[in-house]
Amino acid sequence: MNKKLYIAMVGLPARGKSFMAERLREGLSADGLKVGVFNNGDLRRAELGAASALPEFYDPANREGRRQREDIARANMFEAREFLAEGGNVAILDATNGSRARREFLERKLGDAPLLFIECHNNDEDLLSLSIKRKARLPEFAGMTRGEAERAFRQRIAYYEQISAPLAAGVEKRFARVDTFRNQILEERGGGELPFYLQIRDIMIADWIRNMYLARHCESEYNVRGRIGGDSPLTARGMTQARALAAHFGGAEIPYVFTSTRLRSSMTAAPVLEYHPDSTLVALPEFDEIDAGSCEGMTYAGIKQKMPKEYAARSRDKYGYVYPGGEGYVSLKERVQRGFRKAMFLSGAAPGVLIIGHQAINRVILSLFMYRRNDSVPYIYVPQDEYFHIVATHRTKLLEVVRFTS
Repeated sequence: MNKKLYIAMVGLPARGKSFMAERLREGLSADGLKVGVFNNGDLRRAELGAASALPEFYDPANREGRRQREDIARANMFEAREFLAEGGNVAILDATNGSRARREFLERKLGDAPLLFIECHNNDEDLLSLSIKRKARLPEFAGMTRGEAERAFRQRIAYYEQISAPLAAGVEKRFARVDTFRNQILEERGGGELPFYLQIRDIMIADWIRNMYLARHCESEYNVRGRIGGDSPLTARGMTQARALAAHFGGAEIPYVFTSTRLRSSMTAAPVLEYHPDSTLVALPEFDEIDAGSCEGMTYAGIKQKMPKEYAARSRDKYGYVYPGGEGYVSLKERVQRGFRKAMFLSGAAPGVLIIGHQAINRVILSLFMYRRNDSVPYIYVPQDEYFHIVATHRTKLLEVVRFTS
């Protein structure tokens, strides 16, 4: 196959460009293409080290910093061009490429194959803050405190904002603008005439999960008492289950562990983190168990006795029912899906992600992959001694249940 294509990523830092570039590499490679990713940041860190972590390096008024960045962009561009000349099919330039001057330079110099710009958007402030906290853990910030690193990265973004201009029809000939949080194409121009564009479009909007492990928190005191909601700790049996879960994943790669803000979820995660001390723990309120409102802490027998109308209404329509002053599955869905997308965005191309949720939360997440009718979601079986292993790309769909206790 002699078709060739350049892809240049576009967008401010922490908007999901590198994850999108890796998705494209992995997805197009699975289609039999030879794909290379040329990341300006990787080359910068290799050549300049920690000095380039300082925000002043990105100041548009810093002539020396600008010269060094341009040299790195030029070197990566030549590497990409050589890759295609030697038999590659797709060369992906992973950088901000935010200024029109930089993009015009790429269009002039890369005339041997068509060029597609892919602009990554994500303006969610909450997610941006979490992304910056993740970036602050990179080795290039090792000489700074976590707070200093976060401030440095925010200042870096501010400097990029000064020179960035969005892609525009009539200026750039071929481009796609993508919401990397929702996996949605917001705008596209001229892509239909490009090689591999149909595959690229499919990859951009597909969920991309290499290995997600979805577990329910282990046995809690409220589980034993039959009470709903609350914030009870694990029982002794629950801690034994949690240690078994941790041992099961002892040799796995799990760079990210996501929990709710509830005690039983974090207690289940604690032994896992002992096995994986370098893992990043993120507690998301979107993964908190369904809010039972005025029924919090009650048993279902107690609700039937003291609130018979509520009990009957829930029995008639478990999915559509909403607890007084609380939530129901029908209202829970949006926040759980938001939390799930946060987890997938933050973990990026991680080889493994563990989510420790709750019964209702995990049912909603599973419904995204099990294609259940809404009215069947509240009946999905979510045990406390098994987890769900999920893989989802544009070519692979896998869902299996795995027991972690004997």
